Amino acid sequence: MTTFAKISFYYAAAIIFLAVSFLISFFKILPKPFGIKVSSGIVNKGLFYTLKYFGKEDPQAQMFIVNHQSGIDIPILESATKRNLAWVAKQELFDMPWLGLGVKLPNDIPLQRGSKTAIISLIKECKDRIEKGRVVAIFPEGTRYKTQRIAKFRPGAKMVADKLKLRVQPVVLVGTSRTFDSGPRIFHPFNQELHVVFMDAFDADRNDKEWLTNLQIKMQEVYDEHDALISNR
Repeated sequence: MTTFAKISFYYAAAIIFLAVSFLISFFKILPKPFGIKVSSGIVNKGLFYTLKYFGKEDPQAQMFIVNHQSGIDIPILESATKRNLAWVAKQELFDMPWLGLGVKLPNDIPLQRGSKTAIISLIKECKDRIEKGRVVAIFPEGTRYKTQRIAKFRPGAKMVADKLKLRVQPVVLVGTSRTFDSGPRIFHPFNQELHVVFMDAFDADRNDKEWLTNLQIKMQEVYDEHDALISNR
């Protein structure tokens, strides 16, 4: 099974490359965000997994806070909403050849980690995208975590949400790392059920010093509940 999963990875990588190529080729001639939604659909359909949705998207949400486990997390959430998302991503991704165009063209938000002015720039960029009617999507863990534990959230998401007084909606993605993992280069096709859980939205309250920490705990509880549902299928 492991050998098959490794061989299958290259098929999955080819599908993702095809999706990014579609986005880059047709982004400027398609209405926004149609190109992104189509390219995300190519990934989701081409990789065979089944998506199940729980909860309801808040139409007033201005920020999605999402756990991060896999390279398929972005196309999965893109397909779960019709909204025009602005992803916060590390600067290194923007600097990559070819793939970097996939985040530059949609005018996503680069994060220069380690810079003293990074949070100021992040708040400014998020404010700009929100004023243009987009929803900021952020992975507060800062990187991918492949275990079933959601890692400690970094403070950037809270600082942005508090400063801009945003309507925040948490979204929990379950099962993605078991399906596609670019680290060991493994893809498990067929009969993979993945869950997208929209939790209740809330207004960021800067007076509540612990809301991000408490949110991490709640998201972990939701993850554990749905992970058990998938495991018991």
